[in-house]
Amino acid sequence: MSRFGRGKYSKTVRTDGYSIMFDISDKIRTLRTAKAQATVKISEESIQKILNREIQKGDVIEVAKASAISGAKKTSDLILFCHNIPIEWIGTDIRIDNRQIEIEVTVKTTSKTGCEMEALTGASCAALTVYDMLKPTDKNIEILSVKLLEKEGGKSNFREKIPEGFKIGVLVISDSVSAGKKRDTAGKSILKILQETGIKDVEYKIVPDEIERIREEVLGWCERGFNLILTTGGTGLSPRDTTPEAILPLIEKEIPGIMEAARSYGQEKTPYSMLSRGIAGLKGNTLIITLPGSSRGTKESMDALFPYVTHIFKMMRSGKHKT
Repeated sequence: MSRFGRGKYSKTVRTDGYSIMFDISDKIRTLRTAKAQATVKISEESIQKILNREIQKGDVIEVAKASAISGAKKTSDLILFCHNIPIEWIGTDIRIDNRQIEIEVTVKTTSKTGCEMEALTGASCAALTVYDMLKPTDKNIEILSVKLLEKEGGKSNFREKIPEGFKIGVLVISDSVSAGKKRDTAGKSILKILQETGIKDVEYKIVPDEIERIREEVLGWCERGFNLILTTGGTGLSPRDTTPEAILPLIEKEIPGIMEAARSYGQEKTPYSMLSRGIAGLKGNTLIITLPGSSRGTKESMDALFPYVTHIFKMMRSGKHKT
């Protein structure tokens, strides 16, 4: 058994020839759609029989539509590595044009992964149904193509273009890390995710759990025009966890939904997520987000928020937004 890569898409390949599904547990649920098309070439005689409903096995168009729906819903049973996702809507459109039957299948889901395979499977099943129903009388029937027409949803649809000069400060708040008694893993995980997001101008500092030191560093970055400040640590319930108390007086416009989203996402992984006291908001044009101090909690919060949270800067530039 060997392992390739270190990211969320790393795969374990077994020497006996079997591999595994992609891990989508870190993804967020979004509305996703996909549309696929299958084209079947038939004879002019078959077209007339379909229109006159003279095919012995039944109404070709209606049966093909039903087959598309059934096939899309059973995709994970048919295709080995497809995830079993909730299908929330399937639309079928079947047209006869120039001795061809064109089948379009659209699938919608709110899931952690896309539904293009469901759309493709539905279109394929519809095309095979047409083939099966016409083959007794049409010896030249041919499935010409099955292809994906479009898909939407997922992280790529929410990725914002990072403007030139975008600056981020990452502040690790920890007595033990500051004293050199413990290695920083949470801050480094933030840096890694930011790099993957395409953000390069990042300043990284470590301070102890002291309110004045925290405020000093955060205010310094705000005064220097930093766009985003991410702190990690000090959001728990121990006597030294004072990050929210240090940051809250600095915030001019609180944005509760940011950390609500992070906690909601984390709650799917562990019930302890509800104990985080992280806050987020604006000081001037600087967005400040206080993340948990554990490497796991930090990574989960970053997975929940990025790249989606960067949309706030587009909102501030345009003065309008969609909700």
